[in-house]
Amino acid sequence: MTPGSAKPAPPGAEQGVQPAPPGAEQTYWLETLGCPKNSVDSDKLGGTLVGDGFVPASGPDAADLVVVNTCAFVAEARQESIDTVLAVDAARREGSRLVVTGCLAERYGSELADALPEADQVAGFGVPVELGTKRSLPSFDLLNLPRPRSPVPWAYVKVAEGCDRACGFCAIPSFRGPQRSRSIDSILAEIDALGVAEVVLVAQDLAAFGRDQGRGERAIVPLVRAAAELVPRVRLLYLYPSDLTDALVDAVCDTGVPYFDLSLQHVSAPLLRRMRRWGDGRRFLGRIKAIRAREPAAAFRSNFIVGYPGETEADHDAVLAFVAEADLDWCGFFRYSPEEGTYAAGLDGTVPAGLVEERLAELTERQDAITARKRDELVGSAVEVLVDRPGVARSQREAPEIDGVVLVPDQLPAGTFTTLTVTAALGTDVEAR
Repeated sequence: MTPGSAKPAPPGAEQGVQPAPPGAEQTYWLETLGCPKNSVDSDKLGGTLVGDGFVPASGPDAADLVVVNTCAFVAEARQESIDTVLAVDAARREGSRLVVTGCLAERYGSELADALPEADQVAGFGVPVELGTKRSLPSFDLLNLPRPRSPVPWAYVKVAEGCDRACGFCAIPSFRGPQRSRSIDSILAEIDALGVAEVVLVAQDLAAFGRDQGRGERAIVPLVRAAAELVPRVRLLYLYPSDLTDALVDAVCDTGVPYFDLSLQHVSAPLLRRMRRWGDGRRFLGRIKAIRAREPAAAFRSNFIVGYPGETEADHDAVLAFVAEADLDWCGFFRYSPEEGTYAAGLDGTVPAGLVEERLAELTERQDAITARKRDELVGSAVEVLVDRPGVARSQREAPEIDGVVLVPDQLPAGTFTTLTVTAALGTDVEAR
């Protein structure tokens, strides 16, 4: 939503905010919700604010400008975003400005602005944002904005925005638009400037990188290889299974981080067709086994939707059997969320909420046991870890923020690599000395 008229009053005037004296330092606080792609957007937005003369505040109660970067993927994420906006509004100091941006703002626009009078502005990315006593930010493209160096030894790098797929449950294309890939040169320049030891490449449809620019179906392969020339570790998140070619598998394994995050969502062929997605459990297992034959140390993560319209007990049993046979290192299970405007929203066969919860619990219990066993099996083995911060590190098996960690001696400096021996397994984490 574009607020105000073509020539708005001075920012904050409607709240009685007095402009700061010339040269006064302005502060900002940025709350980020949702996926790693949102984290990248926030980094770039924060970098833009700093470039405009703002400095980070210690909290929303100390900021002139408070920004909430929201998520709108499913109902729970939308509610969390709204709750966060209300909490931040209650915490912010009098006279500050509250801006709501991100996916929720992009998807619902003026409807959200009407429902959240607490916000001074609701603005999707690309819409001018009023910055307190500073000038208004012009319309900008976050995908290609520069960003500051990372304060930690790793960073997400978004290589594309939007998605060209039409998965039955997903509304992202309706508000993020079709896929727009960045140039390889711009991505490499960002990686080089971040000053990190590990980059995590992300996009809505990562393996389709470059397809929209006519660079062929597999432009992701030269990107991965070029990125691996710049940093010791390159990790990929969210790979659509049909695009996991031998060339891409080789490129991933050759980086030294054989970590495969496969977006499977289900294994029942009839239900996957209802989801408007490719594949089935047999194909998925075959691909996983082939990768393990090529690289026995490969780690796997996936996600599954539980309770999609029409999911039968046989479909659920197929996922249970797949989870047991696939032996994935990490796996998440999410209850289906009906999304307005999606294909699935009009489907029959609603699964009762109580049954969805039972299926979620059963799958989670099975996967938790597999993950715990696989962590136990690491005891006594040598692992090379990247130290994220004192006492906490990760091997190639753990993606930042979503998997377990390796607990290491506190004296190891952040940003360094070291080889240690795993001495104990502590649930999803392991200890190494």
